[in-house]
Order: sequence, then C-alpha cells, then structure tokens
Amino acid sequence: MAAIKPFSITTLLLMIFIITMTMISQTSSKESNQSNQVFYLHDVTNGPNATVAQIVGITGKVWSYNTFGTFIMVDDPITLTPNQYAVQIGRAQGTISVASMDGSTVIIVLSFVFNNVQYNGSTLELQGASRQRENYREISVVSGTGRFRFAKGYAVFETVSYDPTTTRSLIRVNVTIN
Repeated sequence: MAAIKPFSITTLLLMIFIITMTMISQTSSKESNQSNQVFYLHDVTNGPNATVAQIVGITGKVWSYNTFGTFIMVDDPITLTPNQYAVQIGRAQGTISVASMDGSTVIIVLSFVFNNVQYNGSTLELQGASRQRENYREISVVSGTGRFRFAKGYAVFETVSYDPTTTRSLIRVNVTIN
C-alpha cells in the first residue's frame, strides 16, 4: 500500500475548509436579506364607515365570518401604530371566503396597497388559509410589486382588540419577507 502524503491531507483539509466557508457565507447572505415589518389594520364591520362587507353567501343562511360560503370584501386602513388616528400608509384590500363547514377557516386573498412616500405604489400580496379561532394566524406573502417585487415570506395576523359596541377590530400584522 502506498503511504498517504502529508501534502494530500493538507490539500483535502483546505478544500473542506473552503467548501464549509462558502456554505456558511451563502447561508448568512440569505438570512441578511430577510426583513420584518409590523402593520396595523383598522377593521370596522358596521355603520357608514364600514371597511368590511359581507357581499354574498348561501341563500337562507346568515352571512357572517362564521358561516360557510360567506364571501367578504375588505378595504382596511393600514398604519404603523395601533392608534386609529395615526397616519395611514396604505389599504388592505381583498377578499375573505369562509371555506370550512364549521366556519373555523377562511381563505384570505389580500393586497397591501401602499400610498406613503416610502412605498408609494408598491404592494404586498398575501394569500392563504387562516384559522380564525387561533390567536396567531399565519398566511403566505406570495408576491409584491414596486419595492416588494418578487417578495416571498409570511404574515402573522393577531387580533389585538375588538369592541363589539363599535364593531372595531385592531389587527397587528407581522410581515417577514425574504
């Protein structure tokens, strides 16, 4: 048998080191491109300033967030703080469809349409199944336009407060995109 030369082992170790460093570098650069933003949706279901409307449902059934087959339109103001009088940076516009027979899951198709200086004209596109009885509901960020072109990631929705008297809901949306 031929003896292993020290030079060959050194070369092998050097190659392993270079490959490992390249993999770490690629992983680090992917992680550094990730960003996180928090938005607040101000949702009103009744009255002259309603931002949510049940538009169609199954004949003979009450159209609601908990009734299978109900189709809902949304046009909620988006702010960066929970204050309902904060500067509006855009609108959350789209549809919600009650998709499960027991009303626990809705399908959300939502565009965050930005009108502030920083993101004016840009959109984030969100879509997915939301289990509305859970405290934290995660759906996908599937795309975007403008500053968010080709965005991918996820959004976690959390109902911060609900006032049954005014039918106002405050929903925090924590968006993570790559």
